[in-house]
Amino acid sequence: MMRVIVHPGFHKTGTTSLQDFLHDNRDMLAPYLRCYGKADFPDAGAAARIYAQRPFPWRLYRFRLALRRFLQGLPEGGTIVLSRETFSGGMPGHRRIDGALITSYHQPALRLARAIIAELRRRFGQDVDITFFYTTRAREAWIESVYGHLLRSIRLTDDFAAFRARFPALASLEEEARRMAVALAPVPVVTAALEEWGNHRNGPAEALLELAGVPEEVRARLAPARRANRGQGADLQAKFLEINRRGGSRAALKTAKEKLLREAQND
Repeated sequence: MMRVIVHPGFHKTGTTSLQDFLHDNRDMLAPYLRCYGKADFPDAGAAARIYAQRPFPWRLYRFRLALRRFLQGLPEGGTIVLSRETFSGGMPGHRRIDGALITSYHQPALRLARAIIAELRRRFGQDVDITFFYTTRAREAWIESVYGHLLRSIRLTDDFAAFRARFPALASLEEEARRMAVALAPVPVVTAALEEWGNHRNGPAEALLELAGVPEEVRARLAPARRANRGQGADLQAKFLEINRRGGSRAALKTAKEKLLREAQND
């Protein structure tokens, strides 16, 4: 039977490390599963992110068409993994087209998940075995990581206390995943906490490989996970915040931040 494991994030839960690990070990994993990530379906990944910020029905349909085109090129049989955090929509802290702050994954993530299930069944048949696999992280550590990411990637001018105050009823990622499990039943939802798996030599991908049934002796021979997108320290965050508050063009902002990142990496 065809089996599909969908890994739709969440953001800042070791997703890049997991995707890099699967790519680095794709040849050894080939007898057990085929892995597809950001570079394999850029159109569908971008369409999912855009839908979260512009949640119009036609945007969701555009995502479905992009995913459909990608799936048409895949062979049938075996186990495949689709890993892309934008399949959960937009990272909280970004804003929708109407200016509203994104404070939860649930609504766009659920609609995207249902679209993914429908397209997988369209491509591989109603009997395709689908599992959703979410990586999670403790709530406060996660929102701190989100804050650092947004400082680096957009013109965020809040200090952390002001930013955190914008999310008074912030759900944990485990709660988000539980809501998805209820809504998607009988399609199973499995979670893996970064705190539990992050220090494993294979990182959070180890939990996914267990789920996929990759033998333990094979997992032990894989190239270890690379740690990616580590958060910046307080000093660097303060400098990003200063740059964001200074103003200027988007291009100038990007140049200044890239210079800071290069200096930090050299140090």
